[in-house]
Amino acid sequence: MQRKQFTRRQFIERSAAVAGGMLLSPLAARAAPKMTAVDQMPLGKTGLKLSRLGIGCGTNGGRVQQGLGQEQFTRLIRYAYDQGITYIDIARSYRTHGMLREAIKGIPREKLFILTKMGGVPDNPLEEIDKYRQTYGVDYIDCLLVHCTIRPDWDDRRKRVMDAMQEAKDKKIILAHGVSCHSLPAVKRSVELDWVDVHLVRVNPQGSHMDTPQSDTWNARSNESHVLPVMEQIARMRDRGRGIIGMKIVGEGDFTNPEDREKSIRFAMQCGLLDSVTIGFKSPAEIDEAIQRMNSALADMA
Repeated sequence: MQRKQFTRRQFIERSAAVAGGMLLSPLAARAAPKMTAVDQMPLGKTGLKLSRLGIGCGTNGGRVQQGLGQEQFTRLIRYAYDQGITYIDIARSYRTHGMLREAIKGIPREKLFILTKMGGVPDNPLEEIDKYRQTYGVDYIDCLLVHCTIRPDWDDRRKRVMDAMQEAKDKKIILAHGVSCHSLPAVKRSVELDWVDVHLVRVNPQGSHMDTPQSDTWNARSNESHVLPVMEQIARMRDRGRGIIGMKIVGEGDFTNPEDREKSIRFAMQCGLLDSVTIGFKSPAEIDEAIQRMNSALADMA
């Protein structure tokens, strides 16, 4: 049977209906609690919660946040936490990897959701996970991802890493595992795998840094035509009860025009498919702006 094709607007409206937003009666909508950027959101079926907005530490590989220096980076993390942002997004390959311990020192561990990522295939992935815990000064990691997958057979190539992550999860060294993808074939494969608890996916309506059919480079040129195929896969993730976190919400800093940021944040908040989003910030003012835009977009859904 031929698959029905949707325009982007039809797809978003359909997704919102599936999520339940359009099924509420006017009375129920008025009775629903106000949604905000710092709500604690269930992460799929993992049993974990994180703030709807997360602070990313890897803009341009973390160069942007590293450039702040340790003192200002710490202040930025603390400012985000004071606003209610508990989700911190980091990775071994980010230049901020060694800066996080100092930034979160003194914050109750149970108040934070730390998501980090492992690239390549280390000689001993379990030892690598232990190094992450030591580097961050924590006993456990909330979520660990296989980082930057591109090829459709990424799970075969990273099987040793995936097995180690499962062992670490069984020991409660990590609480959930998943993948961040950088091509459409990798995304499609990730949806098929029961192993995946959490997806970190690139989302913005402009198609900036979006996943494409090309699977031989991590940053293929993309445009608006690549948005709908990715959103269709995200809908499949939702159907399977996965945790879904959006990234590249401001085009990795490319959206210098406020209208672009507004358009993208509204798309992410109103598509009805994301549990949370991560945005790389370099100042408290950027955090304040993102919270305000997210709150406004969520309020318009009531």
